[in-house]
Amino acid sequence: MKNKFSIITLSFLFIIILMESQQTFAQNTSSIKDVAAAVEQLRGAMISADSVTLDKLASPELSYGHSGGLMQNKQEFIHSFTSGASVFVSIELSDQTIQIVDNTAIVRHILTAATNDKGKGPGSVKISIILVWVKNQAGEWKLLARQAVKV
Repeated sequence: MKNKFSIITLSFLFIIILMESQQTFAQNTSSIKDVAAAVEQLRGAMISADSVTLDKLASPELSYGHSGGLMQNKQEFIHSFTSGASVFVSIELSDQTIQIVDNTAIVRHILTAATNDKGKGPGSVKISIILVWVKNQAGEWKLLARQAVKV
């Protein structure tokens, strides 16, 4: 009788663990889709210099690092687009991976872009980027950090 109880208990625990893992997988899949959508919104806002969307996506604590070593806060990041200092004509993202850890997302990709920065004229860039997104209490993904390195 004791063995029967143990088997039933173990079976019940196994079912609970399986259900929990499926729920976690579903949440991660949903989060990955939400983060991918936020990355795409960011890409579009960088091309169009959309200050409203950039402000909406960026965390107040944003730390934005360029491949040349320049570091910007949120206000400087947005101003670089609205002032014409950073002008992206097109941006292509490739080799993107997204990893979710609790309320944090780590995004890596290669950014290939055509640029036309003020005072520099047309150019191109290919950089490797890591983005750190944090899900706030309202359930919105906010860009907390970005660092680029030359490929």
